[in-house]
Amino acid sequence: MRPFVYEQPTDISTAVAIASRFATDDDQPTRANAQFIAGGTNLADYMKLGVAEPNHLLDLNQLKEAALRQIQVTDGGIRFGALVRMGEAADHAEVNRRYPVIADSLRLAASGQIRNMASLAGNVLQRTRCEYFRETSWQCNKRVPGSGCAAMDGFNRQHAVLGVSDACIATYHGDFAQALIALDAVVHAEGGHGARKIPFAKLHRQPRDTPHVETDLAAEEIITAIEVPAIPWARRSLYLKIRDRESYAFALASAAVALDLDGETVREARIALGGVATVPWRAGAAEEALQGKKLDEASAGAAADAAFAGAHPRQHNAFKIELGKRTLVRALLETRDMKV
Repeated sequence: MRPFVYEQPTDISTAVAIASRFATDDDQPTRANAQFIAGGTNLADYMKLGVAEPNHLLDLNQLKEAALRQIQVTDGGIRFGALVRMGEAADHAEVNRRYPVIADSLRLAASGQIRNMASLAGNVLQRTRCEYFRETSWQCNKRVPGSGCAAMDGFNRQHAVLGVSDACIATYHGDFAQALIALDAVVHAEGGHGARKIPFAKLHRQPRDTPHVETDLAAEEIITAIEVPAIPWARRSLYLKIRDRESYAFALASAAVALDLDGETVREARIALGGVATVPWRAGAAEEALQGKKLDEASAGAAADAAFAGAHPRQHNAFKIELGKRTLVRALLETRDMKV
């Protein structure tokens, strides 16, 4: 690990000001000389591997703003402070009651130790675990723009089949983000140009020909909160995660589902897919396929077909299409059968 300057700003404006001193207008957060750290469960790993090499590290854990550490429940929804830990949110009674899909997505992620350390904002900004990204001797357009993508012709079992491009097929490995994009969450951020709200669906960017541009954030912007709107029928929701082993493993395929039902007929469906896409993936075509339909195995299967209609597999990950479809069908039927 290369040397760096470590600072602990005590308020958001100071943290933004320090980061702004080292940022240019075209800097990406992942490539900036000054980077933020909270739990450190992702960034510290990549610093040790030489993938991330910031000159300045800004530890946000001393920020004095109390709301950063609070879960605020109102009639309008739930607001998570950016520094709330994953484990705290997973255990919160109102999160479990109102949005079981969120609690599930957090509880099924990582390990208990990591969940107690990792912040919610840091979790949604985690970078890929692509083996070719993590190993600096391999070509990776996300790590070194224009260098190529070794995963294309390498062993790509873990890689994405949705949202891919000719430049990158790295999977987004988070779980929490799938629940947030399904529920139309909003991110609050503060930077050099003030505060703003970002629809969660616009936070992450598909790779296209610039896979190193991972989010819509500026280099000096800090996520301050994540807000989930009130959706009474979101009590009928769950997150299903399929992986090689039952704990401490990333999803091969996952589905976040919330359903508004009139008997067995779908009034509205919210669906997001994980483990199969380059970014948190809202399955809008699957939602449309279910609208007004009786939810049974046939309609769930048709929705799954719609969700993966645009999939682009590589040599070793084609199985993810069928696995992803079966995961979604199972998630839909289990959500239908929930007692709420």
